[in-house]
Amino acid sequence: MEISLELIVFTILALFTVVSAVLAVTTHRILRAATYLLFVLFGTAGIYFQLNYSFLGAVQMLIYAGGITVLYVFSILLTSSQGDKAQRIRGYNLYSGLAATLLSLGVCLYITLRHDFRPSHFEHGELEVTTIGHTLMSADKYGYLLPFEVISILLLACIVGGILIARKR
Repeated sequence: MEISLELIVFTILALFTVVSAVLAVTTHRILRAATYLLFVLFGTAGIYFQLNYSFLGAVQMLIYAGGITVLYVFSILLTSSQGDKAQRIRGYNLYSGLAATLLSLGVCLYITLRHDFRPSHFEHGELEVTTIGHTLMSADKYGYLLPFEVISILLLACIVGGILIARKR
């Protein structure tokens, strides 16, 4: 196997994403967890850009890393007190969490090792942006206009709910 610059960049991005994900779920401060989640989303966008999916990478950075993380931080700052920390996990919850983690890791490893990653199965590049835009905003059978509107209403309800919870205090 030849070591190329593409492989080195992918390895760095993958390690950055994995370390940030582990830090996001192991930290005791919720605001730090949101920050580490932001790093995970940026690492994922970097992998999309490396795969030559510029539109998907831009959407990942704008919508997830930008909008959703700001929404999380806004919700955290509205609903939590200054020094909120996560409680230590003990007893049954610790062992069930470890068992679920090991089971998930086993499933991921099984699927990864059994899959045939030949270059013929994967093509670099993406569709035209106009095609993606027409598909996203289409109300046809395979369009995504209705799910897009449902998600926007859900996000609006979350923001209003966060404000109502904050006002009760």
